[in-house]
Amino acid sequence: MSWTNGFLTSCLVLTSLLSSSEAVPISVDKTKVKIPEETVQEAPQSVDTGLHYDRYLREVIDFLEKDQHFREKLHNTDMEDIKQGKLAKELDFVSHHVRTKLDELKRQEVSRLRTLIKAKQDIEGGNDMAVDHQALLKQFEYLNHMNPHTFEVEDLDRLIKSATKDLENFDKERHEEFKRYEMMKEHERREHLKTLDEEGRKKEEEHYEEMKKKHADHPKVNHPGSQDQLKEVWEEADGLDPEDFDPKTFFNLHDTNGDGFFDEQELEALFTKELEKIYDPTNEEDDMVEMEEERLRMREHVMNEVDANKDRLVSLDEFLIATKKKEFLEPDSWETLEQNQAYTEEEMREFEEHLAKQEEDLNLKAVDLQKQREELERQQEQLNAQKIQLQQAVEHMERLKKTEQPPEVHVEGNAVQEVPQHEQALPPEHQPAPPDQEAPAAQNDIAQQDLSQGHPNQSQDGQPLPHDPNSVHGAPHMP
Repeated sequence: MSWTNGFLTSCLVLTSLLSSSEAVPISVDKTKVKIPEETVQEAPQSVDTGLHYDRYLREVIDFLEKDQHFREKLHNTDMEDIKQGKLAKELDFVSHHVRTKLDELKRQEVSRLRTLIKAKQDIEGGNDMAVDHQALLKQFEYLNHMNPHTFEVEDLDRLIKSATKDLENFDKERHEEFKRYEMMKEHERREHLKTLDEEGRKKEEEHYEEMKKKHADHPKVNHPGSQDQLKEVWEEADGLDPEDFDPKTFFNLHDTNGDGFFDEQELEALFTKELEKIYDPTNEEDDMVEMEEERLRMREHVMNEVDANKDRLVSLDEFLIATKKKEFLEPDSWETLEQNQAYTEEEMREFEEHLAKQEEDLNLKAVDLQKQREELERQQEQLNAQKIQLQQAVEHMERLKKTEQPPEVHVEGNAVQEVPQHEQALPPEHQPAPPDQEAPAAQNDIAQQDLSQGHPNQSQDGQPLPHDPNSVHGAPHMP
């Protein structure tokens, strides 16, 4: 297989992916192990590095591996030169087809990052805000965001350096995550004790101590990477005679991808037997998260003792040199996790203070949200009341319109439709006269009134009445 596995599980992503694909021959001088006939096998899948740009990283390496010139330069390039970016300059000499594909991969990665930025903005509620993608892309140091269209030497240089840096910090972040896990577990246990009465707390504490004692009661754990530990794997996993143990043969048997190196996954696989002595998934007292942390501690320890050039890979030469050291032949005892608490009491106190502060902040936010909810409900009630008032006003107006309309009379046959009194036609004598006839008409009305009422000095038959001396009209004229 190519160096893909080794690189993706080490800091030096590029070198591990692009090594020779021929397997190292297995020595059988002392083991009489039958070598199986050579068969064509598919290349194993690359191990996920855990980096958020893992897919982009692996796709770039896969295409660079297809260029013969680049592969040859890789074999002749020193590890430190690769770290310093000298290998990246060879990108100018790869084939046009590979460069075109790398351009396409970069454009896809930039598009993916922009989509992630937009999604994060939507979640945070900034839909109406303008997004400065160029500024936000600066945080992704593994590519040149100023040129989102083509894959250049700077992109490869950034990718190598970023992967090296990120993978070097990956184990540290895992340890910190495990520490938080352990402190949270202890915090929850303490909080649970507070909810119990005195008798309940006593029983819970006794049970806790019993589980700790059961977990610590296990067979001796060999020092990782020591002769005793490897011989146990040789005997129990490989089914070989411990008296025939041979370091070179052991290395070749467990270099599962045949690239001439132990990568981190291949090393961790060697510790399975030791971990099974301590952890059983069916036991209440055994925590599988702690088992993975123990595996990580073992791998880091072996890397520190054996990996001379610190490339996070163990070569055959490094392995053979380590088997001649005193630490390999006469190792110290190995202290497991239960003998090395992941946190101090001071760290636990700070952690609980941080949790209390977080809880206080959440409570304040909850109160604020409740107030906002109540205000929204009050506003909604006001809107509902206004809506009801408006509806009532509309209904009142409709009723007024119906009452003001005259009743409609249905006409049947020769019946005449009833006309309101104020709209009925007046008789001719009551018709208003034209303006030039208004005065004579008024005089006629007065004369008619005199006729109907009679003159004051005439009797009803028209004869003049005698003068009344006491009457005003019959008073004698004064001389």
